[in-house]
Amino acid sequence: MLPNKGHDMLKTDYVFQATEEARELQRLQMLERIFDAGTQRRMLATGLTTGWHCLEVGAGAGSIVRWLEQRVGPSGKVVALDTNPRFLRGSSTSTIDILQGDICDTDLPLAMFDLVHARYVMIHIADYQKAFERMLRCVKPGGWVVIEEPDFEAARAVTAADDARASFARVSAAIERMFTSLGMDHALGAKLPAIFQRQDLSHLRVEHEGHLSPGGGAIAQLMKLSAEQLREKYVATGLVTEADIEQYCRLADDPDSWAIYYATVAVTGWWQPQCGGSTQG
Repeated sequence: MLPNKGHDMLKTDYVFQATEEARELQRLQMLERIFDAGTQRRMLATGLTTGWHCLEVGAGAGSIVRWLEQRVGPSGKVVALDTNPRFLRGSSTSTIDILQGDICDTDLPLAMFDLVHARYVMIHIADYQKAFERMLRCVKPGGWVVIEEPDFEAARAVTAADDARASFARVSAAIERMFTSLGMDHALGAKLPAIFQRQDLSHLRVEHEGHLSPGGGAIAQLMKLSAEQLREKYVATGLVTEADIEQYCRLADDPDSWAIYYATVAVTGWWQPQCGGSTQG
């Protein structure tokens, strides 16, 4: 078993931490159905193969962990790290290790992994630069890092009635306020390429997905579910009312509406540290 210092040091600022378990599992599984194909494509592009050691940061409901297990085979290893691995119960195998903890303070072996991946994780960490550097410490020289993060600054209602567009804009502003009040960056995705460059990763592949979505579509429904779960946090910002959230959810159901709820930026980079690199603190 890998060492774990983070078990007793769990962060509580994760915005979905206190949500009802069944609804949160539904949200995570919906996210997997929408985004796993793209994530798998990016991982395969690194050369992922039998025998690789992989670290999944923020393992969620576990679909990528189980897929990685199939790709690396019995000679490989998959380590799944999550602050609350409640949906990974029973997933440990001879290939999969489940760790409970935060990437910022969990002891992980240095230079062990061929591939480190995180999806929609760093946006929930105030010191995301530290989180990124901690991930890099785990990567073997010549290994790969794949990070996917949202950019909520891209949000806008495109086709909707004026009152619905106004409510959408207020909910988007509340999402920004919620993150910034926790010291987090709601537009982190757009900054990912520069973060990779600052750490001298090379062979960068940058993808930007705008997610222009109709009402009733998968991403609209995902964001409706998030709004229902985070309703109290949104209202607590003082920027929206219950009526705004209801209008936002109705727009997410309206097949005649179109909106960009957020964008996703995915960056893949190759890690070949220089002597005295900044991640060895």
